[in-house]
Amino acid sequence: MDLSNLKPAEGATKQRKRIGRGQGSGRGGTSTRGHKGAKSRSGYSRKIGFEGGQMPLQKRVPKFGFTNINRKEFKGVNLDTLQFLVDTKKVKEITKEILAENGLVAKKDLVKILGRGELKAKLNVTVDSFSASAKAAIEKAGGKAIALYVPKGDNVQEEKVVKKAAPKASAKVEEVKEDVVDVEVKEEAKEEKTEKKATPKAKKEEDAKADDSKEEKED
Repeated sequence: MDLSNLKPAEGATKQRKRIGRGQGSGRGGTSTRGHKGAKSRSGYSRKIGFEGGQMPLQKRVPKFGFTNINRKEFKGVNLDTLQFLVDTKKVKEITKEILAENGLVAKKDLVKILGRGELKAKLNVTVDSFSASAKAAIEKAGGKAIALYVPKGDNVQEEKVVKKAAPKASAKVEEVKEDVVDVEVKEEAKEEKTEKKATPKAKKEEDAKADDSKEEKED
């Protein structure tokens, strides 16, 4: 046996089906496509999931949730990775540029420091965001966690809160002032009433004293 007498095993190969070669071939006429219908036409291709006009599965199942167009994807970097950089690369601070140089993130990635692992080195970390545990661990080690990313609308909300709080505070102050004025007016009115009530008695007493003094002089 050599390359000149090699041949495929029996039944391994078949002749292709020749269609559209006339009635005598047995596959003329409709050329195995049958009569009418979409599948008999040239250029037919079935859509993925098409069920012959029946409502397809992807439309029958219930839908829920939505895709947030304002979603921001952060690339996570853990504390143990930062400690590894300190031990191997002898870095003294962490920035997005340093992380990109070491192949941990891409240049355009938003970076978030996460709290897995332990950080022993004192580092100033300047990235987009921090988890609460990561920030606490960095500050506990004596470093600083500086966040660059501010979610859109946060400053606006703070301004709104301040603006809303200011009128309420001023209104309360005005109410207190009005209450003080009302109390003062009431006290003045009471004093006037007491004076009015006291005046007839005082006059009588004065008159009596004057009469007594006259009698003493005459005597």
